[in-house]
Amino acid sequence: MCKTEYAVCGSPHLLEGSLSAFLPSLNLAPRLSVPNPWIRSYSFEGKEEWEVNPLYCNTVREIYPYSNSNRLLNIVDMAIFDFLIGNMDRHHYEMFTKFGDDGFLLHLDNARGFGRHSHDEISILAPLSQCCVIKRTTLLRLQLLAEPEYRLSEVMRESLLQDPLAPVLTEPHLLALDRRLQLILEAVGKCIDTFGEATVVANDTAQPQSPAVHRAKLDT
Repeated sequence: MCKTEYAVCGSPHLLEGSLSAFLPSLNLAPRLSVPNPWIRSYSFEGKEEWEVNPLYCNTVREIYPYSNSNRLLNIVDMAIFDFLIGNMDRHHYEMFTKFGDDGFLLHLDNARGFGRHSHDEISILAPLSQCCVIKRTTLLRLQLLAEPEYRLSEVMRESLLQDPLAPVLTEPHLLALDRRLQLILEAVGKCIDTFGEATVVANDTAQPQSPAVHRAKLDT
């Protein structure tokens, strides 16, 4: 495949590609497709509100389900994932309808990821930088992956060695992960400096009580 409208011609004999994984059919696992509040403008005629209004998140917070659920925190998680891989094309996300509004987000359609290893598209982090919220578990994991003994590039390199298509990612892409991770932590740091850690870092580490514990309390 070598068409003028797609920049996928070999250079000279290597060709970049992407892998796809397919979910069960909609009959077996019904899904809901939801527009991303931070959808990118796909024309030169105008900009989306978030691209011109730094206070855009205040509007999103007033809209259900972002107003009273973990959905906004999940959107921030998704933005962090997209920034790490350089995916600017997150125009929607999907959810399994069985789990309702509190279900997890399906990160489908990542084909635009790992494109330009030399470019860090900061605008992908708009949900984080504009809302200034992040899950504590997410922040702790990012901080761990920034430590020398658990560096993200090293973890990814070792993990991908088990893949039949190893190495999968080139070295520049692996190093880009470390660079982008530092940019994420810097963005979180700016939010904490501005609003305080208690406001920025959402505590999602509390474990719900088991039914047995709950019954024991009722019995007493």
